[in-house]
Amino acid sequence: MTSDDRATSPTQAPLPTSRPGSPAPARPAGGFVVHPARGAFNAAFFAVMGPYIERKLRDHKRRVFADLPRTVVELGPGVGANLRHLAPGTTLVAVEPNVPMHPRLRAAAARHGVDLDLRERVAEDTGLPDGSADCVISSLVLCSVADPARVLAEVRRVLRPGGTFRFVEHVVARPGTTTRWLQRVLRRPWAWTFEGCSCERDLAATVRAAGFVHVDVEPYRIHSPFVPFNTQIAGVARA
Repeated sequence: MTSDDRATSPTQAPLPTSRPGSPAPARPAGGFVVHPARGAFNAAFFAVMGPYIERKLRDHKRRVFADLPRTVVELGPGVGANLRHLAPGTTLVAVEPNVPMHPRLRAAAARHGVDLDLRERVAEDTGLPDGSADCVISSLVLCSVADPARVLAEVRRVLRPGGTFRFVEHVVARPGTTTRWLQRVLRRPWAWTFEGCSCERDLAATVRAAGFVHVDVEPYRIHSPFVPFNTQIAGVARA
C-alpha cells in the first residue's frame, strides 16, 4: 500500500513514508544492535504475556489513548500491544528497532485493520520531519531507551504545536519500600533480560522537565508477580 492509500485526519498531511523495495539499513539509526538471543526472547515473551499485561494496564491506556487521531507515531510498538486502541484505518508510524518484533507487529496490524508504516529506527532519532505529527504514543518504552531526555526532545521536535505525547510507563518506586529494594537488587539481571530496561527511572520527573507546555501525570500501582514493574505512570504531555 502506498502513502496515497493511507487514511489520515483531515488536518494532517501524511508523514513521509518508506517505500516497499527500498534497501533496509544494516542497523537502525542510532546504533541499536539486536542481541541474537534476547531479541527473539523478548518478541516471544511479549507475544505470550501481552494479554496479561494489557489487562493490568488497559484502564489507564483507555484514558490516555482515547480519541487518537487517524495518524499516530508510536515509539517501540513491539508486537503491537497498543493496536487495539487505534481505530481501524488508522496509519501507525511504528518506530521499532527490534527486528524480531516486526513479523508479529505486521500480523497484528493486519488483524486490527491498521495501516503500518514500519521504521527500523531508534526513538532518539526517528528520522521524521520537524512538526510533522499530531500525536506520539509510547508504553513501556522509556524504561529501555538509552537516553530518555533525548527521546523526549525528539518527541517535542516532531510534534506540531498543540500535539500530544501520550504515555504509559513503569517507574522507580518510592524510597524505603520493598518494591524499591527489589528494583535495586534486580536491576542488572532485569536490564540484561529485557535489553537495557531500567526499573529505576523517575520518568515522571523526566517528562515534566522536557519542556512541554503542559504535562498531566497519574502515578498508580499494579499488582503482578513482576514486582519491580508494578509502579507505573500514565499521562499526556502537550507540545
